[in-house]
Amino acid sequence: MQQSSKYDAWVGLFVVLGAAALLFLALKAGNLLSLNFDPTYRVTAYFDNIGGLKSNAAVKSAGVVVGRVESITFDDKAYQAKAVLTLNKNFAFPKDTMAKILTSGLLGEQYIGLEPGADEKNLADGDKFKLTQSAVVLENLISQFLSSKAADAGSAAPAPAAASGGKP
Repeated sequence: MQQSSKYDAWVGLFVVLGAAALLFLALKAGNLLSLNFDPTYRVTAYFDNIGGLKSNAAVKSAGVVVGRVESITFDDKAYQAKAVLTLNKNFAFPKDTMAKILTSGLLGEQYIGLEPGADEKNLADGDKFKLTQSAVVLENLISQFLSSKAADAGSAAPAPAAASGGKP
């Protein structure tokens, strides 16, 4: 009987470790967990429209992840979305860097892309991006396309044919 309870304890331990490993993998795959112990600095970006950007989304430059979106809130004074980004300290960006909200693929997840500028000074902790570009919302593009097609169809209506008086 003592041998059986010893095996039960080991099996229970492996089941708990397996469940913890599956939970860890699920959180990593869902981009809900990032274990990064490198020193970081925080910068702020204001956008007119963030689309489907979420907290903990990647911040990339040249396709390389250089940070994460820490939080997204609404600034009721500027009437814009305020995104706080944490960037790794080993990546320095000029003060005139542009922050854009981009999409992975056609309908993939959204992330912030950084395009470095040419300023001599670099961004520091607590700085704010001066240049930002909001998310491209697919519904707005379709709406603009349809309205421009409707306007083209309305202006291209055929003129009435001149009536002939029966003379050849």
